Amino acid sequence: MNVTAKMCALPIAIAILQSLAMGQAQTPAEYQKLWRDPAVNARIEGNIEKYRKGGAMLEIVDAAGKPVAGARVEVQQTGHEFLFGCNAFVLGQLSTPELNGRYEEMFTNIFNFATVPFYWEGTEPTKGELRYSEPSRGIWRRPPPDRFIPWAAKNNITLKGHPLLWHGHNPAWLPKNADELCELYRKRFGEIAGQFGNKISIWDGVNESLVCGTNYPLYSMDRAYVAWAFGEESKVFPSTCALLINDVTEFNFSPASDRYFAQVKALLAGGANIKGIGFQYHYFRRGNLDAFLKSPQCDPAKLLDVYEKFGGFNLPLFITEITIPSAGEGSDELQAEVVRDHYRLWFSAPTMAGITWWNLGDGTAVKGENEAKGGLVDGDLKPKPAYRALEKLINEEWKTKSQLQTEGRGNATFRGFYGKYRVTVFRAGKTQTFEINHSRKKTESHKLVLVE
Repeated sequence: MNVTAKMCALPIAIAILQSLAMGQAQTPAEYQKLWRDPAVNARIEGNIEKYRKGGAMLEIVDAAGKPVAGARVEVQQTGHEFLFGCNAFVLGQLSTPELNGRYEEMFTNIFNFATVPFYWEGTEPTKGELRYSEPSRGIWRRPPPDRFIPWAAKNNITLKGHPLLWHGHNPAWLPKNADELCELYRKRFGEIAGQFGNKISIWDGVNESLVCGTNYPLYSMDRAYVAWAFGEESKVFPSTCALLINDVTEFNFSPASDRYFAQVKALLAGGANIKGIGFQYHYFRRGNLDAFLKSPQCDPAKLLDVYEKFGGFNLPLFITEITIPSAGEGSDELQAEVVRDHYRLWFSAPTMAGITWWNLGDGTAVKGENEAKGGLVDGDLKPKPAYRALEKLINEEWKTKSQLQTEGRGNATFRGFYGKYRVTVFRAGKTQTFEINHSRKKTESHKLVLVE
């Protein structure tokens, strides 16, 4: 076995042993056959190594610009470039200050990405009652979006607004006439862009268009309103904002994914300013999850094939909404195993840019979905095995820490996961610390100048 093969084999073996420890017997034999296939795991681990890590060079010089040889260097990753997220819909809305504090603690411990609610029924429940800013009347799971701005800045969290246009969760007062509704959408887009376009960088521009019902005033068989919406949004949002198209779970799988692919291809050919593609991944009932885990659809190789096909658009992909239930006997262990497996797969997809869990805590979903117990933490905000599994992946397995020494030219190199790093240089009894950004988008050497 060559060195590369050994490097791939070790994490695969570790992953299999960890899945056993988390309750492998809870998942069906059909699932085990697909997800424990050595070839699939080699593909996942190989992709993670290739697409989530890269080489970096540190050039250490003294105040006079001379190379510093023989210095000890410690590099410690402090943040991810990849976006690990969750919706933050109940921020500040829990029953006690202690619970609200615990919610924020559990969120910021593993997530650097938060989805903010911009549902029209929440931002303008009655005509003219704009709820973009504090103070405003309380609506469960619909805090005013302005609440998230200082919180995100304090915790280095990237925000995504959801959604700008959707046929669902709209206020009852909206007109049924398509032309009148379009005018109101233009007003809405302008208001949101004016207040948040320079504060929130990612937006779900159009949500779930392929499952839009015929009673929606803008409905047509060809979904022409989607191109219209991206056109209108692009007029008012800064060019720095990424406008995403987003759709439901079935489009992760073939043959349904072909329809989504064709839609995106046609929209891009027509000039639509789509800057990212979203896929939901919801299983709101334990029975639905059990059936899925036994089905041929639950094939990691085929899932990767779909994401790599969409990667041909050269746009970032996002898993935008995830619910894996923990209801039923033995479900905490089952949830943890499925979560760990899927996050490894999604993290390995070459053009994937972010993964968003949906409801952090049990009891914080919309009515009718709480039965799933689809939180990563329970109703008291105590971590479940699935939370601990993600914590281990995000904060341990997928973070780099290295000890280095500069060579004669003052250089030291390392290979690590992309993100922010703290670099500490030890020389002649003195230490100096630097911050660097090791990015997949721009690989470069980092010149660090020691102060005498």
